[in-house]
Amino acid sequence: MHSKLLTLDYYEPFFANLIRIAVILALAYLAIALVNRLVRTVQKYSVRMMERAGGGPSFEVELEKRARTVTGVVRGSLAVLIWTIALIMVLKEMRFDIAPLLAGAGVIGVAVGFGAQSLIKDVLNGLFMLMENQLRVNDVAVINGKGGLVEELNLRTTILRSEDGAVHIFPNGSITAISNLTREFSYYVFTTSVGYRENTDQVIDTLKSVAAELMTEEPYRSAILAPLEVMGVDQLGDSAVVIKSRFKTLAMQQWTVGREMNRRIKLKFQQANIEIPFPSQTIRLAPSLPDQLRTDLKQIVREVLDEASGVHPTDS
Repeated sequence: MHSKLLTLDYYEPFFANLIRIAVILALAYLAIALVNRLVRTVQKYSVRMMERAGGGPSFEVELEKRARTVTGVVRGSLAVLIWTIALIMVLKEMRFDIAPLLAGAGVIGVAVGFGAQSLIKDVLNGLFMLMENQLRVNDVAVINGKGGLVEELNLRTTILRSEDGAVHIFPNGSITAISNLTREFSYYVFTTSVGYRENTDQVIDTLKSVAAELMTEEPYRSAILAPLEVMGVDQLGDSAVVIKSRFKTLAMQQWTVGREMNRRIKLKFQQANIEIPFPSQTIRLAPSLPDQLRTDLKQIVREVLDEASGVHPTDS
């Protein structure tokens, strides 16, 4: 027995196992390095794609942060997968019985898979939202019918704060519709109602003159990207002619420009004697009844009431 311990043949299987274990660990390390390099390439590509999707160079820092978030999740997931496979192979080379380990891992994986379906869906949707640059922090958006300011954009949830201060939290997996109101630029669409007696061409000229005056003053001049676009007579309503127009503005500036435009339209229409109709109701009064007819009706009503109470006219 002691003579066998001194021979290389006795230790050859152990050396072979150690060599294989070292090769497995080296390959795992090499795979991690390749993954990191690939992820860095994908990160740069993601930034370019998000810029094309509407981020623009001014959002380079934010886009870089988004890309790091996405690629960090991918890198971590792949690293865990690679090292798990390498550990199982090393245990097998060390002559451990890994069959129960694999069976237990399979059962745990199935249980976790069933329990974390919604979580995985939320995270995957969050990854795509970040990659496609659908939303940014401080955007104004409508999500599933709820509007507000985007305060947080996470992998699992998106948080909106509405105008009344309420906070709406959406799991990313439950988001079915997104309307971004402030991506790259915005439109302020408004309608102007005037009376049927007004000349619509004159009204349109007045609107354009108000808009031109607004575009010469700050802070509105720097917020407006294009002259007022008058789309024309949009409706012939019950009591008014409706003219539709819109302003193209910087993102989130449409409401500032629109409120000032409405104020000036009201003043300008008053100066130009242009009627802004408002709902009205006409009440027609029936002509007064003749005295004899009124007397007869009173007598009939009195007789009906007496009969209902059981009193006969002859009794009184």
